[in-house]
Amino acid sequence: MSAPGAARAMPDPPGARAGAAAERWLEAERGQLFLWVPVMLGMGIAAWFVLPDAARWGAVILGSLAVGAAALAVGRGGRAARALAWGAVLVALGCALVWWRAERVAAPVLARPAVVQVAGTVERIEPLPARELVRLRIATDAATRLPPTVRVNLAVKDMPDGLTPGARVRLRARLMPPAPAAVPGAYAFDRVAWFEGLGATGRGFARVAVVVPGRPDSGLRARLTAHVQSQIGGSAGGIAAALVTGDRGAISEEDAEALRRSGLAHLLSVSGLHVTAVVGATMLLVLRLLALSPTLALRWPLPVIAAGAAGMVAIGYTLLTGAEVPTVRSCIAALMVLAAMMLGRQAITLRLVAFGALVVLLLWPEALMGPSFQMSFAAVTAIVALFESARVRGWFERREEGWGMRVGRGIGSLLLTGLVVEIALTPIALYHFHKSGIYGALANIVAIPLTTFVVMPFEAAGLFFDLAGLGAPFWWVAEQGLHLLLWIAHSVANAPGALAMLPAMPGGAYALMVAGGLWITLWRTRVRVAGLLPVAAGAVWALATPMPDLLVTGDGKHLALRMPGGEMALLRDRAGDYVRDTLAENGGVDAALPALADQRDARCSADLCVVTVERGGRTWRIAATRSGYRVPWREMVDLCASVDIFIADRWLPRGCTPRWLKLDRALLRQTGGVAITFGPEPHVETVRAPGARHPWLKPETVMSPRP
Repeated sequence: MSAPGAARAMPDPPGARAGAAAERWLEAERGQLFLWVPVMLGMGIAAWFVLPDAARWGAVILGSLAVGAAALAVGRGGRAARALAWGAVLVALGCALVWWRAERVAAPVLARPAVVQVAGTVERIEPLPARELVRLRIATDAATRLPPTVRVNLAVKDMPDGLTPGARVRLRARLMPPAPAAVPGAYAFDRVAWFEGLGATGRGFARVAVVVPGRPDSGLRARLTAHVQSQIGGSAGGIAAALVTGDRGAISEEDAEALRRSGLAHLLSVSGLHVTAVVGATMLLVLRLLALSPTLALRWPLPVIAAGAAGMVAIGYTLLTGAEVPTVRSCIAALMVLAAMMLGRQAITLRLVAFGALVVLLLWPEALMGPSFQMSFAAVTAIVALFESARVRGWFERREEGWGMRVGRGIGSLLLTGLVVEIALTPIALYHFHKSGIYGALANIVAIPLTTFVVMPFEAAGLFFDLAGLGAPFWWVAEQGLHLLLWIAHSVANAPGALAMLPAMPGGAYALMVAGGLWITLWRTRVRVAGLLPVAAGAVWALATPMPDLLVTGDGKHLALRMPGGEMALLRDRAGDYVRDTLAENGGVDAALPALADQRDARCSADLCVVTVERGGRTWRIAATRSGYRVPWREMVDLCASVDIFIADRWLPRGCTPRWLKLDRALLRQTGGVAITFGPEPHVETVRAPGARHPWLKPETVMSPRP
């Protein structure tokens, strides 16, 4: 019993108990905290892209720094306070870094489409044999009054013989500014072009004149690509070239689409699979050759030498294939694995993946927003996290058992890995491409070993033995493997229910799924299970989002309207393949788009189209222009008054007042492309967020005089 007057012990306040619990949790997870460094840096980068203007970007930077300072002041040196402070600083750094990068790469953009005389120096030549085109990247002369860098597609017949990078050329071309996303959710080329320094793209329509020849020894990658394609023709040769040099120009669109629909498109991007195969083959070859000498085998550290040679080959392979983000990431990872092997440390860990992501984000912060970065790191993170689990390692580790069980465990390991990778990649594919292959895990069970152990080794042997003119048998085996790969792709792509489509995933739903996935993979204690909640919430949100009923491109020329049967009907019959594919994908349709003029509830002339649809218990009457010809003013005004929505690629008169929305050139210049979902409460989504001030939206422009 306490003595009279003794002070009673007061219970800890709830805040103190929560702080102590957080400290214990972070102490248990202290080895995982570094994994969140690239995540927090990426949050700052993503905030810059999502938020519209400089005031909000500055608020993110200053607010994050304030949070970090407050955490240090209040937290009294605890691990939770330090982690929060470092996370806040990294968010501020990410936002500031991509902001600086966007300003640093700033370059003028062509003001409007024009036919111009292009003169300059060829920086890059990219053959596209599947389309019978050649793509030139040209640094223009100042006297042309063009953007500093332009990209021009040329017909093969217009290419002079022997053109190499470094040549000064002159040609006529029709150029246009980099195009924004045609509709919400579509590919935003203007953003990508901004960070690549491209000020205009277009098509040349006359033979190129070479003013000064280029460097004779500058086309190693092009010569190697041409050699591979001379040994294997068609799309198979294009895939073979992609495995060696990263050049995918010879793959037909039909075969490329089959690879995408079957979940095998990752094989075309030189990344971890290819770098690992090259590094492994190099180490094996160097070890076997050096071990032929007993003196070297006994006196020299052959594994260290082999690892060093493999590292040099990995760097050379990365440079040869164009140093794309997945290849750079894989090269960094391979070098770290080799370094760990030299030091006798565990080679493949999530720390390695995090370091690779950190390097890429520091050098190219804009890469975060691209599907290549997201899919590459998601796949690798999922695989490494899976096999860092002691339970999973126990399932598939080697043991004394019959060959049947060993084969079964190997197949089970491949199947589980493919399934986990598909789960990780499906939200990314649906968000960026609006479709994802369902049977990708099964297809990859065959495709990955086929590519790694048959196609790539025999292709490498073919290249080596071609030095003596003896490579033909190896090329034949590689070609048969590639034909089998294409057969698998087409068979899987054409299987019933092979494709899942989701045309309208909100950014918030995607962010929830990404955050939940990171929480599950990066923590090790039972708290990781909490990541299932945001993943489930994001998935439900995405699936509950209705598909758009009306898509209008930013120029007002094209629209797709959902009909009662669910199909999307196209306004203009002469729309190009890119427009058709874009509207179909963003409308959630995996089929050719029928003509709006052929629909039962549409009345169309050569210049105008009026259609009536029933949605959400309401009748919508929509009108759109179909040609560039002038419509009489009185007729236009009367038609406007009778419809709910009027869409035009021109300025409509002030007297044109539809009952709900007027989408003419004046409004579309502010909004970009538009997606409308009808219903009791119609929803309008635009390409450009209100008040957005990203530099590629309102760049400095130049206008060259017509030739």
